[in-house]
Amino acid sequence: MSRNDAAPGTVTAPPRRTRRLLSLLYVQCLIGVLAGAVVGWLWPSFGAELKPLGDGFIALVRMMIAPVIFCTVVHGIASMGNARAVGRVSLKALLYFEVLTTVAMVIGLVVVNVVQPGSGLHVDPSTLSTKGLPPEATASHESFSAFVLAMIPDTLLSAMTGHEILPVLVVSVLFGFGLNAGGEAGAGIAQGIEKLSRILFTLIRWIMRLAPIGAFGSMAFTIGNYGLDTLRHLFLLVGSFWLTALFFVLVVLGTVMRVNGLRLLPFLRYIKEELLIVLGTSSSEPVLPRMMAKLEHVGASKPVVGITLPAGYSFNLDGTAIYLTMGSVFLAQALGIDLSLTQQLSMLAIMLLTSKGAAGVTGSGFVALAATLGAVPHVPVAALALIFGIDRFMSEARALTSVVGNGVATLAVAKWEGQLDEDRAKAVLRGDIPYTSAPEAGHTPEPRVDPAPGEKPAEADPKAAAGADRDPVPAVG
Repeated sequence: MSRNDAAPGTVTAPPRRTRRLLSLLYVQCLIGVLAGAVVGWLWPSFGAELKPLGDGFIALVRMMIAPVIFCTVVHGIASMGNARAVGRVSLKALLYFEVLTTVAMVIGLVVVNVVQPGSGLHVDPSTLSTKGLPPEATASHESFSAFVLAMIPDTLLSAMTGHEILPVLVVSVLFGFGLNAGGEAGAGIAQGIEKLSRILFTLIRWIMRLAPIGAFGSMAFTIGNYGLDTLRHLFLLVGSFWLTALFFVLVVLGTVMRVNGLRLLPFLRYIKEELLIVLGTSSSEPVLPRMMAKLEHVGASKPVVGITLPAGYSFNLDGTAIYLTMGSVFLAQALGIDLSLTQQLSMLAIMLLTSKGAAGVTGSGFVALAATLGAVPHVPVAALALIFGIDRFMSEARALTSVVGNGVATLAVAKWEGQLDEDRAKAVLRGDIPYTSAPEAGHTPEPRVDPAPGEKPAEADPKAAAGADRDPVPAVG
C-alpha cells in the first residue's frame, strides 16, 4: 500500500489543500488575531507586553509609505501628462470626500441621538481629569491656517522623513508637474521612478509576511491591557458604533458601488486580506501599498489611484467621521449636557476640519476627537477619560470603514473620469482574473493581456490559479 493510501474506514484531509490554505496571508492573519485574543485573555500581563510586535510591524510599513506614495503619484502625474486632468481628478476626489464625510457624520449623529448610549451615566465633571490621557489629546490644536501651512514641508526631503501624508502629496504633485515640464529629461527620470516603485513593492511584499505576527501582538496587547470587562462596561457605545459603521459600509458605500455598476460584497471579498490586516493592527496604514496595487489590478488607472487613494487617507476617513459625532455626543450625554440641534450642527462643521489631515494610524481618531472638543465650549476635554479605555476597540471599526471607503472612492472617481475598465473590474471581482503573485527571481513573467471591452476573459490556467492562492504581490506598471 502506498504512502498516500488511507486505511479502510478513515477519512484524510488532502495535505496539499491544507498547506495551500495555511499559505494564504488572510488565513495567517486570522490565526494571528485569534491567537492574540486568546493570549491576551488567558495571560493579560504577558499579552500587554507583546505590544512591540504590532508597533514594530506598523513602523516597518510606515517607513515605506512616503516613498511609495511619492513614486506612485509622481509617475501617475507624469504619465497623465496634463495638468488640467490632474486638477480635475483632484477636484472630483475632494468633492466626493466632503460629501461622504458629511453623510457619515450625519448618520453617526442620528444614531447617537436615537440610541443615547451615554444617558443615565450621570458623570460629575468635577471628578474628571486629563491625567492619564495621551499628550496629543491635551495639546493645543492648530488653527485652519496652521493646518494649511503644515502641509508645506521644511525641505523637499523632510516630507519623506515625517509621519504626515499631506506634505508627501504636496511634494509629489509638484515634482510630477516638474517632470511634465522637463521634456526628455523628465521622461527619463519618470522611467527611473517607475522602476524604483517596483523595488519598493517587492520590499512591501517581504514586510507583509510579518503581518500575522503584527496582528498577533496588537490583539494580545489590546485584550491583555484593557480586558474584556472594559468592553462590556460600555458595550452600548461600542456596539452601536460598530453597527453604524457596518450600516454605512453596506448601505451608503454599497449604493455608491451600485451607481457605478459594481457590487460591494465581491469587492470586500477581493480585499479580505487587507481587511484582516487592518483588523489585527487597528491601522489602515499598513495596507495602503497593497490597496493601490489591487485597485490598479481591478481596472482603475494608475494616475487616478495614485492621486485619489493617498489623498483619501487624509481627507476621507469615514470611520473617524462617524466616531467623532457619536463620541462627542456620547460624552455630552454622560455628563448630562443637553446639546441643542444648533450646537450639534456647529460641532459637525468643526469636525469637517478636525477629521482631515490625520493618517490612518492607531489613535488618530481619538486625537481628532480631542481637537474637536478643544474647539467647542460645550464638552470639556477631560471627558475623554471616559472612553479612553475602550477607544482601542473602536479603532478597528474606524480603520476598516475608512479602508473600504477609500477603495470605493477610488473606483468611483476612476469611473467618473472614464479611467475604469468596467469589464475587467467585474471579471476581477468575479474571480475570473486572479490577483497573481509576482514571479520568482530568474523567471520571466508572461505579459498580462486584459480582455477587450465586452469580451469574456480567457479561462485561467489551473497552475496560475494555484499560484494566485499565495500571497499576492502588487503589480506595478
